[in-house]
Amino acid sequence: MKNKAGIALLLLLFIFQGSFIRVEAAKQIDYKSAEFKAVASQFSCTCGCGQDHFECDPNTCNLTKQFKKDLVGMMNKGWDKDKIRKYYINIYGEEILTAPEKSGFSLTVWVLPFVILFGAAGTLYFVIRKWVKKKGTDEQSVENEFDNEQNEVESEILSSMIDEERKKYL
Repeated sequence: MKNKAGIALLLLLFIFQGSFIRVEAAKQIDYKSAEFKAVASQFSCTCGCGQDHFECDPNTCNLTKQFKKDLVGMMNKGWDKDKIRKYYINIYGEEILTAPEKSGFSLTVWVLPFVILFGAAGTLYFVIRKWVKKKGTDEQSVENEFDNEQNEVESEILSSMIDEERKKYL
């Protein structure tokens, strides 16, 4: 009886041990998995190609080969996306990220140029608008001066005509 229980226990242990191995094998990350893409695409390649490490061609870039190998190793050890991100930020700084952190000084540095650009465009719009209005006012004043001169000439002509008519009858 003890033998049968021992064999049954050994058989159950063997069955469960096999399923643990299969579960562990299923968690192995490779270069084509979605988890790897999510992690690798958040880091810029440092070779100067301007791509992230997932898109960088390993045939032409030795840096990305080693980086991808390290990432797969970390992910197979159980490191999550945030832990890997913090690890590489501590080594390379925030320059390695493809997108800035969404807080603090990093966000300010990424947003500030656009704010300045829109502010400068708005200022330029109002300055040009003011110049155009001022130019229009100058043209109107020139026209008013011309009208005034014309009115004075007409008034003089009219006055002289009236004087001539008076002389005839008086």
